Amino acid sequence: MAVKLLLGDEAVAQGALDAGISGCYAYPGTPSTEIMEYIQAAPETGTRGVHSQWSANEKTAMEEALGMSYAGKRALVCMKHVGLNVAADGFVNSAITGTLGGLVITVADDPSMHSSQNEQDSRNYAKFAMIPCLEPSNQQEAYDMLAYGLAYSEEKRVPVMMRITTRLAHSRANVTLGEALPENGNALPDDPRDFVLLPSNARRNYDRLVEKQAEFVASAETSPYNQLVEGPDKSLGIIASGIAFNYLMEAYAGATCPHPLLKVSQYPLPTDQLRQLVDGCDKVLVLEDGGPFIEEMLCGPLGPQKPVIGRLTGVLPRTGELSPAVVAACLNQGSNDDKAPSELIRVRPPRLCTGCPHICSYKAMLEAMDDVPQGHVFSDIGCYTLGALPPFNAISTCVDMGASISMAKGAADAGMRPAVAVIGDSTFTHSGMTPLLDAVWEDTPITVFIMDNGTTGMTGGQDSPATGRLVQICEGIGVPREHIRHIDPLPKRHEENVRVLREEIMEYEGLSVVIAERECIQTLRRSKKK
Repeated sequence: MAVKLLLGDEAVAQGALDAGISGCYAYPGTPSTEIMEYIQAAPETGTRGVHSQWSANEKTAMEEALGMSYAGKRALVCMKHVGLNVAADGFVNSAITGTLGGLVITVADDPSMHSSQNEQDSRNYAKFAMIPCLEPSNQQEAYDMLAYGLAYSEEKRVPVMMRITTRLAHSRANVTLGEALPENGNALPDDPRDFVLLPSNARRNYDRLVEKQAEFVASAETSPYNQLVEGPDKSLGIIASGIAFNYLMEAYAGATCPHPLLKVSQYPLPTDQLRQLVDGCDKVLVLEDGGPFIEEMLCGPLGPQKPVIGRLTGVLPRTGELSPAVVAACLNQGSNDDKAPSELIRVRPPRLCTGCPHICSYKAMLEAMDDVPQGHVFSDIGCYTLGALPPFNAISTCVDMGASISMAKGAADAGMRPAVAVIGDSTFTHSGMTPLLDAVWEDTPITVFIMDNGTTGMTGGQDSPATGRLVQICEGIGVPREHIRHIDPLPKRHEENVRVLREEIMEYEGLSVVIAERECIQTLRRSKKK
């Protein structure tokens, strides 16, 4: 059998290809981006015709994958944790419709917020939607779980979540590949009403989902990914989920963990194994990367039957990602006092790349608004968010995808003049078009400044569906054509750019769009090398 050295993301991708998916749907977002990129580059993607184009956002990706499942074929949909918020409508309702072809939703959480706005734990979404969740502890399990999860999805007729975290997604290990499975043929549900969520159908489907909960727990009890291991020292029992299990094994490298141990990588929690561990130990330590998900369920609203320690008690840090050093120190197997590499290296704050078109865009905008106090520019998520830092100090908000336009509109509704929204081309097509439609409907006096670098730059330069279409999109939404303006963000165009921005931001009392169009310096360099 072939062995490959793979990132966790790549193991997910290869596992999906070998499990016979017919399509992958995603929107780029660290730490999940490499899943789709690996599938796009894989030889079998081309030879088999596996769908591998980026979607406009996570909601459309989720619904497109559900459509492929409806047609009988296996599909993978990938996103980062905050992307699941965008996909939540289709995600939660897919548990009610159920599936036909296998459907796995891989969500990459980002504890410590290395490149994210929050630390949310996606296991809560799986529990909320009442669907099974898989959480691999290493790259081999990430690979193996795709075939397992897709088959389980088809057996139980429900979508399955796979939850990974940053360290698993972006670390490498050897992965032994299995036999590649053929793709499914087309099929349709026996009862197409399952996918018609009129109240009468939805109630029937929801009853059926509730009835399956006992089956999900029974599957977790016998899952090859959940394991209860006895230990002689019952003063402490340990529950380790996902990558935290790997950290525990590292803490006892060269030795056997002396405590009873429950490894959890499939949810709902295996209640019989859990009860056996808790009943046999004096207290329980919960190791999990992310929020205190298992720990909170053990404690309950009335407190635990046995002492439970972990993130909620301060034995482990309440925020941030888990690490081998933290786990080892907790178990007196080592110290986490040694300085992390980040503390030994001089800190260099992030900045826009030399030659980035956003530099010229911000300089022109700041000069056009030189009499306006700080706080009138609402930004969004992308490379241009670095405009919040020196030397620009140009923006005052960054909340979620598309919020720049929504918040600028709300501020203008409150009487703020001027109110400017800064948004990138990819973010605009992701979530910016609908709030722009609100502004068109009311002719809200805001200026939307679209920084169009022709790519999804922050996640590595993926294609943007907005490329070459922004004027048509804005005009189609209803922005007056005479107030859709172009600027060329180059130093030699600075005075002209300032004039255009001043006309639309400072002098025009109405809705306008200014598009700053120049290719990302990084994608330009790569294309020149090619």
